Amino acid sequence: MIPNLICSVIGGLGLFFFGMQIMSEGLKNIAGERLRSILSMVTKLPIIGILVGAAITCLIQSSSATTVMVVGFVNAGLLVLKQAISVIIGANIGTTFTAWLVSSMSVFKVTQYALPVVGIGFGLNMMGRTKRMRFWGQVLMGFGLLFMGLGYLQDAFAPLQESQHVKDMFIRFGSNPILGILVGMIVTMLVQSSSATIAIVQIMAFNGIISFPAAITLMLGGDIGTTITAQLAAVNTNLEARRAAMSHTLFNVIGVGFIMIFVYPGWFTEFVDFIIPGQMTTLNIMFYIAVANSLFKCINAAMFLPFIGFLEKASIFLVPKRKGVIDIGPQYLERHLLNTPPIAMEQARRETVRMIGLASQSVGCAVNSFLKHDMNALKSVDKFEQAVDNLQSAITQYLIELSQQRLGQTESEELPVLIHNVNDVERIGDHAENIAELAERKIEQRLPLSSAAINELTLMWNELNSMMRETEEALKNRDMQMAERVLCREQSINRFQVNLKKGHVGRLNKKLCDIKSGVIFMDFVDNLEKIGDHLTNVAEGVIGNMRWRGVRSENAIFEVK
Repeated sequence: MIPNLICSVIGGLGLFFFGMQIMSEGLKNIAGERLRSILSMVTKLPIIGILVGAAITCLIQSSSATTVMVVGFVNAGLLVLKQAISVIIGANIGTTFTAWLVSSMSVFKVTQYALPVVGIGFGLNMMGRTKRMRFWGQVLMGFGLLFMGLGYLQDAFAPLQESQHVKDMFIRFGSNPILGILVGMIVTMLVQSSSATIAIVQIMAFNGIISFPAAITLMLGGDIGTTITAQLAAVNTNLEARRAAMSHTLFNVIGVGFIMIFVYPGWFTEFVDFIIPGQMTTLNIMFYIAVANSLFKCINAAMFLPFIGFLEKASIFLVPKRKGVIDIGPQYLERHLLNTPPIAMEQARRETVRMIGLASQSVGCAVNSFLKHDMNALKSVDKFEQAVDNLQSAITQYLIELSQQRLGQTESEELPVLIHNVNDVERIGDHAENIAELAERKIEQRLPLSSAAINELTLMWNELNSMMRETEEALKNRDMQMAERVLCREQSINRFQVNLKKGHVGRLNKKLCDIKSGVIFMDFVDNLEKIGDHLTNVAEGVIGNMRWRGVRSENAIFEVK
C-alpha cells in the first residue's frame, strides 16, 4: 500500500506541477507584453499595486512567479520598494484562484474530462493556424494535466480514509495549530508552491483524512513556506530587491501570526462555517477551504494596506546597507528584459553608470594612498577593480545577447557605443591599479616627494575628480552640456600634464627631488592623463547622443558608423 501511495503521490504531484507550468507559460505567452504594461500601471497608490498583483497572479496562476518577477523588476530599478510591496500583497490574493479551481472537483467531475482536454489542447498546439491558437492549446494541455495530477492524488489518498492511525495523526494538527503550521511550511518549502500544498490539503479533506481546522493550519503554514521562493530569487540581487523579498516574508509571517489569534480558539473556522450556508460535509469541504484561504488573504491585505510604509521601514531595518561591502555583481541586468530592447539598453546604460562610479572610487582610493600614504585605501583598490572587471564582463555579455534580438535603429546605433564605453571604464580601473602599484613602491621604498610636487599633483587630481563626477552625471542623465564641460576639463588635464612634467624636470635639475621619486611622479601624471582620455571618450558618446563618429583610444581613433 505504502509504495503505491508514494508512487501515486509523486506522479500526481509531477503531473500537477507540469500542468501548472505549461498552463502558466501558455497564459504568459498569450498575455505577452501586456504583463509589463500591467506592471507599468503600478503607481504610488497602494490599492492599484494590489489590484495589479492580483490580476497578474490570476493570469499566470503562480504567486511565486509574480513575486520573483517583482523582485527582478526592483533589481532592475523599474519598481521601488513601496510599489513592490503592494504588488506582492496583491499576488497573495490572486493565488487563491487555484484553490477555487481545485474545489470545482467536488461539484464537477473535471478529472473525467481531463484526458480529452489534454488531447484537444495537444491538437491545437500542434496544428493551430496562429500562434495565439497554439498558445491556447498549451493552456488546455496544462489544464488537463493539472486535473489529471489531482485525480491521481485523490485516488492515492482515498485508501487512507480507512486508516484510523492516519486520521489520529492529522487530528493533532487541528488540536495543535503550531504543529500544523510547521508541517505546511516545510512541505511548501520543499515543493516551492503554496498552490500545491493547498491542493493536497483540499484533496485530503475531501477524502475525510483531515479535519477542517487541520486544513486551515496546514494552509497557513504553506503561506509562510512559499516565501522561500522569493528569498532564493533575491540571492545575488541588489539591496532593494533583497528588501522586497524580505517584505514578502514579513507580510506573510505577520499575517499568519495575526490570524492565529482567531484560529487558536476556533473563532476563524466558526466564522467561515457561519458565512457559508448549509452543513459542512466532505463533499463541500473543498469550498470551505477555498473560502477560508480567500478570507485570510483579503483580511491580511486589508490589514496591511494602511501600513505599507511600516512594512517598507521594517524591511529596510532587517536588510540594512552593509558598510564597507562592495557589491561586485550587476544590479540592473535582468535577462527577462532582453525581449524588450529599449528597456534592456537603458538597464545596460544604468549598469555602466554604476561601473563608472566604482571605477572613480577605485581611482580615489589609489590616489589617496599615493598622496597620503593611506594603506587602508590601498587595500580597497583590488576590491573595486574586481567589481569593475566583473561588470565589464557582465555588461558586455548582456549587450552581446541583446544584439541577437530584433533591435530598432536607435538600439542598433547605441549598442556598439556602449560597449566602447564599458571598455573605457574598465581601462580607468586598470589605471587605478597602476597608481596603486606606484603608491606601494613609494611607501615601501620610502621615496620622498617635495611639498611643491604634492601640491601640483593634488591640483591635477582635484580637476580629474571633478571630471569623473561630471562624466558619470552626463551619462546618467544624457546631459550634453555636462559632457561639454568634461571636454573642457580634458584640455585642462592635458595642460596639467605638460606643466607638471616641465616643473618636475626643473626640480630634478636643481636636485630638489630624488630621481626615483621623479620616475613615479611622471608615471602618476601620465596615468591621470590617460584616465582623462577615457572619460572624454564616454563624454563624446553623450554629446553624439550615443551615436558618435569617433572613439578615441590611447593610440588611435576608431570610426564607428
